[in-house]
Amino acid sequence: MIKEGDKAPGASLEDMDGAPFTLAQFAGKPLVVYFYPKADTPGCTSEAQAFTALADNFAAAGAPVIGVSKDKPAKLRKFTDKYGLKVQLASDEKGGFCEAFGTWVEKSMYGRSYMGIERSTFLIGADGTVLKVWPKVKVKGHAEDVLAAVKAL
Repeated sequence: MIKEGDKAPGASLEDMDGAPFTLAQFAGKPLVVYFYPKADTPGCTSEAQAFTALADNFAAAGAPVIGVSKDKPAKLRKFTDKYGLKVQLASDEKGGFCEAFGTWVEKSMYGRSYMGIERSTFLIGADGTVLKVWPKVKVKGHAEDVLAAVKAL
């Protein structure tokens, strides 16, 4: 997994409308990138709603928030519309971005191993350096912790 002090990897993603974008588009300002396993599941919905509830605070602090999963753009659009989300969601269908950040990991459930996204968040500084990493995120209170870190910049 990417560590604090590392440069954030540059990879191309698709937004929820299928348009390409990169993290370089956000150069010059801090950026929050959170990885979540799957859109429209209970934990991922709670996390997206928590970041949405604080979206105006993140905007006031000058730090956009981007959620990344391997879901197709069309699913992300439906997820956004269904819950009125105010954070930008991005699709990494091919998984290169997740792998570059080290969030594509082996997981285990009920004795079965499989590959999946580890819920993680990264605060990236204006210069592209990773300032803070939250691995293995527990959703409750997490968005507030990230906002506090952004405000402390």
